[in-house]
Amino acid sequence: MKKDRFSLDKLKKIPKNQLLIGGLAGILLLVIAIPVEKKADSGGEPEQEWEAGQTSEEDTGDYARRMELKLRKILGNIEGVGQVEVMITLKDDGQQLVEKDRGRSSQDIQEQDGTTTRTDTQQQSQEETVYFDGNESGGTPFVAKEIVPEVEGVLVVAEGGGNSQVAKNISDAVLALFPVEVHKIKVVKMN
Repeated sequence: MKKDRFSLDKLKKIPKNQLLIGGLAGILLLVIAIPVEKKADSGGEPEQEWEAGQTSEEDTGDYARRMELKLRKILGNIEGVGQVEVMITLKDDGQQLVEKDRGRSSQDIQEQDGTTTRTDTQQQSQEETVYFDGNESGGTPFVAKEIVPEVEGVLVVAEGGGNSQVAKNISDAVLALFPVEVHKIKVVKMN
């Protein structure tokens, strides 16, 4: 008990600002020591440099699957549809347009040779991709605009697909969700 008293007395003699600094240093060490989860890069694939208009086939496949799942869920809630399967085909792969820093300069040079005046115009333009961290090597480019793939056609196989009213409701729902022509939507009855 005497040892505890001795430590407590020493602790009381330390200035409050030093205790505060020591406490903050301890908290900082705890924050540094706590492991932080790193976000996975697009499915753990090796990084690749993106140029304007470049997309990955996997991204478009994921887009089509996501849209199929959403459409299947929505159509399954329509009266009379029952169990439903959906397939969506895409016209293109979509695009990711990266942000570019553009610089332009022009210079006019005039030369006079007695009675003759000659004008020379020089124009220069420069374009650089903008990266999140400002570092080109291994950095991720800043995507300014993403154009989703365009839907080519939709096939819906539903238990209620044999009923003309249900088939019309399904076609109307697909038309409301996707900019696709009517003749590119097919609704059939499920076995």
